[in-house]
Amino acid sequence: MRSLPELPVTHVLPALDAAMERSNKHVLVAPPGAGKTTLVPLHFLHQNWSGTDKIIVLEPRRIAARASAKRMAQLLGEEVGQRVGYRMRLENKTSASTRVLVVTEGVFARMILEDPELSGVKAVLFDEFHERSLDADFGLALALDVQAALRPDLKILVMSATLDGARVAALLGDEAQVIKSEGRSFPIDIRYRERKPQERVEDAVAQAIRDALFDEVGSILAFLPGQGEIERVARLLEPHLGANIMLCPLYGAMEGRDQDAAIKPAPEGKRKIVLATSIAETSLTIDGVRVVIDSGLSRVPHYEPATGLTRLETVRASRAAADQRAGRAGRTESGVAIRLWHQGQTASLPPYSTPEILEADLSGLLLDCAAWGVSDPADLQFLDQPPRAALNEARDLLTELGALDSDGRLTVDGQAMRELALPARLAHMVAKAKQRGEGLFAAELALLLTERGLGGSDIDLEERFRKFKHDRSDRAQRAKQLAKRLGDTSTGETSTIGRLLLDAYPDRLARARGAAGQFVLANGRGGEVDGASSLSKASWLVVADLTGRAERSRILAAAETSENEIRQVLGHKIKTGRQVLYDAEKNSLRAREATRIGQFALQEKQMAAPSGEEADLGVIDAVRQYGLQILPWGKEAEILRHRLGWLYQGLGEPWPAMDDASLIGRLEDWLLPFLTGEARLDKIPFHVISNGLRSLVPYDLQRKIDALAPVSFEVPTGSNITIRYDAGQPVIAVRVQELFGLTVHPAIADGKVPLVLELLSPGHKPIQITRDLPRFWAGSWADVRADMRGRYPKHVWPEDPANAAPTRRAKPRGQ
Repeated sequence: MRSLPELPVTHVLPALDAAMERSNKHVLVAPPGAGKTTLVPLHFLHQNWSGTDKIIVLEPRRIAARASAKRMAQLLGEEVGQRVGYRMRLENKTSASTRVLVVTEGVFARMILEDPELSGVKAVLFDEFHERSLDADFGLALALDVQAALRPDLKILVMSATLDGARVAALLGDEAQVIKSEGRSFPIDIRYRERKPQERVEDAVAQAIRDALFDEVGSILAFLPGQGEIERVARLLEPHLGANIMLCPLYGAMEGRDQDAAIKPAPEGKRKIVLATSIAETSLTIDGVRVVIDSGLSRVPHYEPATGLTRLETVRASRAAADQRAGRAGRTESGVAIRLWHQGQTASLPPYSTPEILEADLSGLLLDCAAWGVSDPADLQFLDQPPRAALNEARDLLTELGALDSDGRLTVDGQAMRELALPARLAHMVAKAKQRGEGLFAAELALLLTERGLGGSDIDLEERFRKFKHDRSDRAQRAKQLAKRLGDTSTGETSTIGRLLLDAYPDRLARARGAAGQFVLANGRGGEVDGASSLSKASWLVVADLTGRAERSRILAAAETSENEIRQVLGHKIKTGRQVLYDAEKNSLRAREATRIGQFALQEKQMAAPSGEEADLGVIDAVRQYGLQILPWGKEAEILRHRLGWLYQGLGEPWPAMDDASLIGRLEDWLLPFLTGEARLDKIPFHVISNGLRSLVPYDLQRKIDALAPVSFEVPTGSNITIRYDAGQPVIAVRVQELFGLTVHPAIADGKVPLVLELLSPGHKPIQITRDLPRFWAGSWADVRADMRGRYPKHVWPEDPANAAPTRRAKPRGQ
């Protein structure tokens, strides 16, 4: 065997060996450049305990798996596929002699689900665990479960560059040890170059690169949030680059050979500019880089349980990510890291990226847990437990798709879906298509949707699919081969792509509305396509992907469908019946008999307006959807609401909360019993609202409302001034002369709560606000008096207002 190079991690290998002898679960924390990814697996390969069994190394990304396997094979003087191999979704370079197997995290989860004993595997190494992907978290939870129940001899090592090692060790158990290695990094000069407020990130990065080409030597690595920004920066740079400059994009949707080219050293006499997403933060060494330019941005998926949609969000990178990026400049020599933000903003960056398990669609996780025999993921050991709302949403979806029964157990259909190694919705689509003899067609469409970049980026999936079918690239050919394994040998394509997608996304049916390119989805979300798109004039779409928020979402991938296809596929969801709707323009309820799917009416006929109980329930539904403002709030009800809200803020329960969410959540308690069957909301009597609000107050407290929070306050002139409670404290606005003679500050609630006094001039203009009237009389009154005497000479302005008679009037004529 060739001797391994000496790297920083070499010095902790004895301690790691000793730990592995004592127990089988540990954590290795080593910064980038320490050599953990390549040296530790090769070192374990020649330990007595490993025998002839395999060592599995998990990597978060395909490019990292491929690069680390090639580097290890190179250190052994072999080709990849001999003692060191790799396996990922579209590639497999292994042989019978493979002992170190590098896999992507998703592949490992499938391996362990298919062979819970991990036969022939002696150790599992979780590399770059700090990235906290859902697959890595799930894989570790499964490995720990296997170790505890079936394989106490299985060795587990969690490796990370930036991680709270103690927290992971606590998850692993009392015997787990945290072993730390120093890194190997040259000095890095971190500079800040704040991006202007209105400057596009592409322009700022391109200019920083041009300046670095002039000011610095060596190759440049620039971090951008996504493929779109990378392509735009490349277009900005290309006209300015000489023949000695190589421009190399690096992102996930690229062909493997193009990714490999981006991380190779630049040829002699040339410099390289690598434009990369966050995939270049860890696991990879890009030789020759000594300048890093960091946009400070990342693009991450964010799942919305309420809509069932995952959208990509551009967010600020974490401090850990920024440190990782900067560290790329000092891997082989001293370097420079240029950050495109103000230095003071660094401290406000989140310390770590949010774990994917807290942000992701959990339907795949729940399906795999059911296959493992676990109905609740909380029964497994996760560093962060999956959110209950997302789990409930996933369980509802899988039940609707027929993958889980009412007890959360895997069904026969669910098992067929899980075996397809696809997201749950697409697995359901393929499984259904296989029953019709269209499995290959559906599998190719599923891979088109899950492998970014295949078939291009056209919004119209029919066009994207056509390009994919004619694509002869290695990546496309591997995808087609995988589709044959996932689908079946049948080649039927009698369905349209829209018809296939209805099995995957029935809740993302979209109907045209208003101008061309404008659509509304079945979940109420708005969506739009570019007016130039072939889909802009479609009547119905099925949406596979969209981005943005609520009303202005941009549809990224969709296919046209028809009412006939909708009836064919979703007939069981089509309902005919009377429906009560709220007409916001008329502030009234109307009724129709409609044949509808979700909120979409396929046919409808107007009916007589609702009345009685039907109208009352319609009002409740309308308020829940459109808000409390559609109710006829009279002045009395508004004042009562503010009074009760003030009492709740000050005294808490059992006084009722009066905020919108609380009242809407209890509509059946306070509004429904008092409604009178009116279809027009402006005809609902004002007292309905007041009586309803009062009903929320416990009976024994109702008589205290007026004592504790009176409607008005009587001032010395006898005027009753309305008290406002809407500012969080009781306030009255009163002309200052009506308070003459008061020597004690006015208060309510048995004198315990002072009123805020907004003192007004005779012309009802604000003079001053005070919470201490006696102090005002003794202090700033003199200045106010001097000013007021000049402005209002016909009114009384005594020197000692505390002992003067209150008045509403001006001085008698002649005085």
